[in-house]
Parts: sequence; structure tokens; C-alpha cells
Amino acid sequence: MGTLYIVPTPVGNMEDMTLRAIRTLKEADLVLAEDTRTSGILFKHFDIKNHLMSHHKFNEHGTSAAVVERLKAGQNVALVSDAGTPGISDPGFYLAREAAKAGIEVVTLPGATACIPAIVSSGLPCDRFCFEGFLPQKKGRQSHLESLRNEPRTMVFYESPFRLVKTLRQMETYFGPDRHVSVAREISKIHEEHVRGTLDEVAAHFEATPPKGEIVIVVAGAPKDKKQTDK
Repeated sequence: MGTLYIVPTPVGNMEDMTLRAIRTLKEADLVLAEDTRTSGILFKHFDIKNHLMSHHKFNEHGTSAAVVERLKAGQNVALVSDAGTPGISDPGFYLAREAAKAGIEVVTLPGATACIPAIVSSGLPCDRFCFEGFLPQKKGRQSHLESLRNEPRTMVFYESPFRLVKTLRQMETYFGPDRHVSVAREISKIHEEHVRGTLDEVAAHFEATPPKGEIVIVVAGAPKDKKQTDK
């Protein structure tokens, strides 16, 4: 049996790539990539000469069976996404599940992800938090926010810069305008920025200064002494 390696890649600064990740990608029999063009740039930067095969959310159900057969035959396979840790709002879960069901060892390397730096830098409690990823774009969006109205833990969301203001204003409706939030932008990149304040203040900031780049929203949990019952 081979081993499936889940390999994090930088979300911004190339120096965030670990030595172990580079070695694993060089030694694997096959590397699966969310976008071979994006991973090709990474490979060139670190002089990794290995075969890349496309594995993304549109084909992962079709390719996973063949990959599991390669693993059963003794090949070692590495999986990367465009940035960060595969499986965290990126392809990876399905293949990891199918490999584990087949008795194949799944090894995930520690490494880059956008959500942890965003939480730790937010100034909000990070001893307990829940990761919500991307909210539904249409159906179920409001009901999902409603279900989080009284969530006591710090909440972490990913969002597009084009929907950021709309999302912050919707959160105001369900969590209240005075709920504290930190919006992290361009984690680990040259123009990294953290904007902190109440939902109303931060929404107003980005209404005046339209955001660019990758976004992580970190929202304080519901106050223990006050349940959010009114919209």
C-alpha cells in the first residue's frame, strides 16, 4: 500500500513552504493539483520536477477511484490545492475519505492555512472557535446566519471581496451592529491587512474602501449574558 499525503502550500509568501512539503512533493510518485498551472509555478520556484495531474471539485468523484487503485498498488500520492491546506474549503475531503475507507494511510503535513493566522491576529478569543467556511451564496444563507445567532464561540468565515460588505451587513442583522469582528485581508502577502471593530464600523470602512484579495472574517461569539433574540 502507498500513502496519501495532504500537502499545504503557501497562501501568500513562498517562504511559508516547509522543507518537509518540498521533499514530499519531490519524492511522491504522483502529485494531484487543484490547478496544474498554479501548482506549476510553485514547482518551478522550488525546482520540483514531478508529474502533476488535475484533481479539482469538478472531477474529484471521477478521479478518486483511479487514485485509490494507484495507492493500493503501492504508489505514494501527494495532494495540493491552489493555496493552503487541501480539504479546508478546497478539494481533498472526498479523496481522503475514500483512501481511509480502503485502508490506505493518510498523512497530512502541518503548514499554511489562512484561518489560523486570521483568528490569532483578530484579538478575539481563540481558545474555542468554529470554522464556517463560505456561507451559501443564495439558498440557505439567511437561515445559516440565523442558526449562528447565539453561537458562543468565535466564528470564522471565508468570503469573496465582492460580497464582503453585503455579508457584513447581513451579519449585522442577525448578530447586531455592535458585535465585534476582524476582517483579515491578503494573509501572508505584501499588503496583509487586519481591520477590527464592530460589524457596523468595519462594514462602513469597506464601503468607503472597497476590498481586494482573499478575505477571512472573524466574528466574536454571542455574549454570554445576552442572547441575540431580536433581528
